[in-house]
Amino acid sequence: MKKVIAVFMAVCMVFMMAACSNKSSNTPAASGSSTPASSGSSTPASSGSSGSSAAPAGTVKIGGIGPLTGPYANYGVSVSQGAKLAVEEINAAGGINGMQVELQYEDSQGDPESAVNAYGKLMDWGMELSLGGVFSGETASIVAAAMEDDIMLLTPSGSADAILEGNDKAFRVCFYDSFQGAAAAQYVVDNNMATEVGVFYQSDLDYSKGLYESFVERANSIGLTTKEVQTFTNGTNTDFSTQINALVNSGVKVVFIPIYAEEASTFLTQAKGKFADDVYFFGADGLDGILGKVEQDVTIADNVLMLTPFAAEDTAENVQAFVAAYQKAYEATPDQFAADGYDAVYVYKAAVEAAGSTSGEALAATMLSLTVNGVTGTMTWTEDGNTNKPASAILYKNGEGSVFGD
Repeated sequence: MKKVIAVFMAVCMVFMMAACSNKSSNTPAASGSSTPASSGSSTPASSGSSGSSAAPAGTVKIGGIGPLTGPYANYGVSVSQGAKLAVEEINAAGGINGMQVELQYEDSQGDPESAVNAYGKLMDWGMELSLGGVFSGETASIVAAAMEDDIMLLTPSGSADAILEGNDKAFRVCFYDSFQGAAAAQYVVDNNMATEVGVFYQSDLDYSKGLYESFVERANSIGLTTKEVQTFTNGTNTDFSTQINALVNSGVKVVFIPIYAEEASTFLTQAKGKFADDVYFFGADGLDGILGKVEQDVTIADNVLMLTPFAAEDTAENVQAFVAAYQKAYEATPDQFAADGYDAVYVYKAAVEAAGSTSGEALAATMLSLTVNGVTGTMTWTEDGNTNKPASAILYKNGEGSVFGD
């Protein structure tokens, strides 16, 4: 099975390059590494002088936006904590080109309108580098303003395909949605998991709908039959009994669930004991944090598979150093979102050091020739703002995650 994993990772890379085949090719250049230094004890400043339009000499100001409270706070908290840890490590090691880094995160509660206000606050604070929004809608709501302000935008986790369009200074660390959907379908086939699948998705959520559409498109092209499709909306997300019964009765062995952990926990709780023991529930990055949502009974998440570029169990030295530092700082194991936030700050470090500037234009030009070895993989970028890096799938069983097939 390990050989199959390797094949899948190679296929993922092919998808990524194919998606960017119409863009000019780029030759990666050497860059700073994201291998962690020893964690410092200092806490990044959380605010600056009101009304300042530029950072004080000797500092680099990074701003981010995301849900730090509310039902989706697990995503924003993870990203911000990962970013904060990177800032502390960088500062302890001497900063970026000798300048100390300041980080400020604004709480949007996942609301795009609130994200616009948050962006304004960060600009008043003196933000030079933007981590965009944790969610796609947040990022989309500020991407034009960042372009106009010559602020480079690097979202750790905003995955919707179109959110970076119109801004050649906007990039992302995570996979984009259509790649994840297509890669998930390919993974099912490559691992001989099923010939027929079911799908359960949120029809009024762009993230969920986008993954569903790309999954089905890829499935149709490789002989994978979508036998049963069930949907829900934000207004019908509490009782999934009808959808569960339909999926159970279909007899499928894989159910694709491109939804967030909050709704997935409800679905899985209501589905427990109804599906056969050999049925898998396969999702993408939105499932990250599922164990925290079912901590009352972690076996609810048994047989959940999540497509991801990060696994805390990865034995790579830089990954294990990050996991140990994160656990020490927050008494928790980092998820993919924490890893995305961590990598994003180290990407900025490498870009600023290579460009010798925090100008959005200069940094964007540098990104096209940058290679960063992060905890989510070795990353390069293309003109559309997307990153190239491999993916695998994590399988949850009895509250533990492991690379599928190990």
